Amino acid sequence: MKAVVFQGAGEPLEIRDVDRPDCEANGVVVETEACGICRSDWHAWQGDWDWIGLIPTPGLIFGHEPVGRVVEVGADVERFSEGDLVTNPFNLSDGTCPYCREGRANICEKSVPMGFVPFQQGAFAEEYPVRNADQNLVTVPESVDPAAVAGLGCRFATAFHGVVHRVDVTPGDWVAVHGCGGVGLSAVHVASALGGNVIAIDVVPEKLELARELGAIETVDPEGVDDVPQAVKAHTEKSRGVDVSIDALGIAETVRNSIDSLGKGGQHLQIGMTTSAEGGEVSVPVDTMVTDEREFYGSYGMPPNEYDEIFKMMDGGKIDPGRIVTETCSLEDVPDVLDRLGEYDTMGIPVCTEF
Repeated sequence: MKAVVFQGAGEPLEIRDVDRPDCEANGVVVETEACGICRSDWHAWQGDWDWIGLIPTPGLIFGHEPVGRVVEVGADVERFSEGDLVTNPFNLSDGTCPYCREGRANICEKSVPMGFVPFQQGAFAEEYPVRNADQNLVTVPESVDPAAVAGLGCRFATAFHGVVHRVDVTPGDWVAVHGCGGVGLSAVHVASALGGNVIAIDVVPEKLELARELGAIETVDPEGVDDVPQAVKAHTEKSRGVDVSIDALGIAETVRNSIDSLGKGGQHLQIGMTTSAEGGEVSVPVDTMVTDEREFYGSYGMPPNEYDEIFKMMDGGKIDPGRIVTETCSLEDVPDVLDRLGEYDTMGIPVCTEF
């Protein structure tokens, strides 16, 4: 089968013929119908994130936002059959650790990041395997376009889990989203669906326009203001600051801007991972966070049990992840699309739909 194969940090990705994946007794093999092309793939390709133990090796197949149909089922799998339309979180869990038992499988003690380690192939391929299928697979409603939910493995799911389950967004709250890439636009859309007054921040006018289409009521272009946090606060009641501020970039400047945009008692949500420039470490105003009782939260993917919430909100017309999909391509185009992600000028979520 054909797949996009990693050759080394910064080296050109290659389209190669590789063996189809083996089916483990507790796993399945899925024929890929769509897979989101995520900035996390770009980070791994560039050799980022060794500080969290992710060191891709040549021969790896990226791709962790998949949707497809089950074509092979392991002997120990009980809940799924050939022909099922499915997706899964990127951080595959074992279902047995204390966090899994608490419903927080996204931070499983034995979590395996799909497409980032050699023993768990990703979905930039005609087929991909899923381990612990009964634990990790999620049935996708047949009424849903696979391309529309290809971001559920990572970007949309991380934003949804963070906005809905990690911080408290209630109707009328002011919410700032710093960075309007795929995960940032997802956060804009979800926060707006919850009734938040969303302020979108980005340097690309087209991204700000898309943010407005997805529910933002105010926008800020950092290149047009002297002080981003003050510009954000100016939109809030008596310039007190936002109730929730989200950094969707992972850049030191935007993390700090996000925290400084908060009012007293506000909540910062970090959904953007850092680059090699930060190396996983960012300076924050600790004393101000203490005296203002500001809170810092992180969001890492989403546990399988929360997917039904997304599908119910989609069915009710409250959210539509497909509106954030702005580009589709073939498997052969994936290397070029990933390369463009490094320029930070891609819009929304690009998705591979031709295998």
